[in-house]
Amino acid sequence: MNEYGSGVVELPKKIVLSGASGGLGTAIRAELALRGMPILQLVRGVASAEGQVGWDPGRWPALENPEPFEGCAAAIHLSGANLAGRRWTEDYRRAMVASRVDSTRALAKTLAGLRTPPRVLVVSSAVGIYGDRGNLLADESSEPGDGFLAAMCRLWEEAAQPAVDAGIRVVHARFGVVLGRGPGALQKILPLFRLGLGGRLGSGRQWMSWISLEDTVAAVLFAVKNDSLGGPVNVTAPTPVTNAEFTQALGRAVHRPAILPAPAFVLRIVLGQMADEALLTSTRAVPKRLLEAGFTFKHPVVEEALAAIR
Repeated sequence: MNEYGSGVVELPKKIVLSGASGGLGTAIRAELALRGMPILQLVRGVASAEGQVGWDPGRWPALENPEPFEGCAAAIHLSGANLAGRRWTEDYRRAMVASRVDSTRALAKTLAGLRTPPRVLVVSSAVGIYGDRGNLLADESSEPGDGFLAAMCRLWEEAAQPAVDAGIRVVHARFGVVLGRGPGALQKILPLFRLGLGGRLGSGRQWMSWISLEDTVAAVLFAVKNDSLGGPVNVTAPTPVTNAEFTQALGRAVHRPAILPAPAFVLRIVLGQMADEALLTSTRAVPKRLLEAGFTFKHPVVEEALAAIR
């Protein structure tokens, strides 16, 4: 990966990484390995490989022995149940919240209790915290919105408070839709578009905050390195698009028409609450703080991002 994020020249040694088996975690782990950065990978249950540390974020203490964390300079926390894993039943909503809030609180408390805590903790969050904002722009100074996702994100970010209280610089990385190869949004919809079966969702007028996987990895590592960043940071491309614009761009990228819309009422019947909060909601988030800190995007427009991964 090119080091196009200004200031990302070297990284602190010994980085704690959770959620390393997910799409983003895998990409960050690979980039750190290329840079020769040692990683302590948090895994649920018993560690099964060198460089892993087992933990149970649902209990306290979450780790039997936090000693391996002493001397770590940074932690990146990406854990959380998949929003698109299944229909949002009451039980699954509880699981989504617990997997984010409990694990964040457990890691923050663990790091805060070290003799030498890391200087920075980057915790994943989401632009879903802004709720449905129509055409209004949302930057990091915008107030949280309403709805399940917004409430979950607020609890998620609040769970890192023990680390803040311990003097650790905490960055809440509010991710948009990450576009890249491997697990993620594109993996689910690309087969349909390649068959010419793709199209806008609902009216298509809702705004979508997106970012390429390559820029996402670079932005996370930029946040680790850049001491001026703390608190909420929108990890999105600077040019959000409407759903209609995105589906047309994706259709062009795979050389197929995108003419089969999915009506909102059908999405609600099939997906329930997920349709309204994850697919039909309009969030036009922009990365004000990243840009002010000097970060440079490799894929600032969606056509370039899709062309790089199709």
